Amino acid sequence: MNNLEKYNKAFMEILNVAELDLESLEYQKISAWDSVGHMQLIAALEDIFDIMFDTDDIIDFSSYVKGKELIAKYGVTI
Repeated sequence: MNNLEKYNKAFMEILNVAELDLESLEYQKISAWDSVGHMQLIAALEDIFDIMFDTDDIIDFSSYVKGKELIAKYGVTI
């Protein structure tokens, strides 16, 4: 499984969304992506990619697309 597939799988499993909906996904635009869902997603991504997000990056992680940009800061190519 490549990094994009891992990234997508985390969103789909934690937020219970279809792959078709990922590109337009934004924080608090669906009920599953509330503050608890956000922290579950962050924890899963940290485990999957063996990284540790800075607090500012956790706050800035506002969408599926923005998440890709933030993960790139940690040397992970998506």
